[in-house]
Amino acid sequence: MRAYLQLMRPANIITAMADIMAGFAASGILSHSLPGSIDTFSNSGRYTSLLLLLISTIGLYGGGVVFNDVFDARLDAVERPERPIPSGRATLSGAIALGASLLLAGIIAAFLVSVTSGYIAITIALLALIYNKFGKHHFLLGPVNMGACRGGNLLLGISVMPAMVAELWFISLIPIVYISAITTISRGEVHGGDKSALNLAFILYGIVILSIAGLSLMNAFQWSKLIQIVPFLLLFAWLIFPPLLRAWQDLKPKHIGKAVKAGIIALIVMDAAIAVSFVAWWYGLIILLLLPLSRFLARQFAVT
Repeated sequence: MRAYLQLMRPANIITAMADIMAGFAASGILSHSLPGSIDTFSNSGRYTSLLLLLISTIGLYGGGVVFNDVFDARLDAVERPERPIPSGRATLSGAIALGASLLLAGIIAAFLVSVTSGYIAITIALLALIYNKFGKHHFLLGPVNMGACRGGNLLLGISVMPAMVAELWFISLIPIVYISAITTISRGEVHGGDKSALNLAFILYGIVILSIAGLSLMNAFQWSKLIQIVPFLLLFAWLIFPPLLRAWQDLKPKHIGKAVKAGIIALIVMDAAIAVSFVAWWYGLIILLLLPLSRFLARQFAVT
């Protein structure tokens, strides 16, 4: 059982749940009562939708990373023989069945919220499989492909209000840029890093922070929102930049791995900051409650 849980990257799944919560806030559902897919979004309807979308992302993310190990089984046998499949602790057929079941459950849960949610879930599943099979091997396509999975996950949260997806699609660019940075860094996990790639990561991280700050000024220049976001952005920067700087100074795989791990866990703080720009600081704190859980699971199961 532990081997199959390891395939699912539990700590990473928690960060995917933060994406949904951020998108849920951005949709405006917490401050408006509009016609929806389940009912007119009474409190029970809202949180039923949120629960279904959280179940959906657990399935989609878990299934996606399981298939990452399925497609990498032969390579892992050489580079990472301790991984569940090459070590024999999990079978290839068992991993395929688990991954397919998770993806299917994620898609079904999304359709129970809305047709739009279901189509987004299908798109995320396809993007994950494309990345696992083809995208990761391309210098430019790989990071963008992986980032699109995360961007789609944020849109999945927004899709609780289907009409808002078309209006707020551009927000998905933030996780696309951020995950592109992490994916670029991660290429040095086995053989060591490359300074040009890490320089690019510094730039992309900076773009993400400025973009989130810009969200707070999007609606009638709400400076109060910017002030509320600043502590979240400072925490975000504190989590991602020191490990990246250490990796830049020493390109050894262990430092690259720590920079990647820090970047993944910090997704929760990034999502909290995005949510604050649409709701308020208290909602960001609720999302931050996922951070200690994710960090705990990261000590129990591999993040990368």
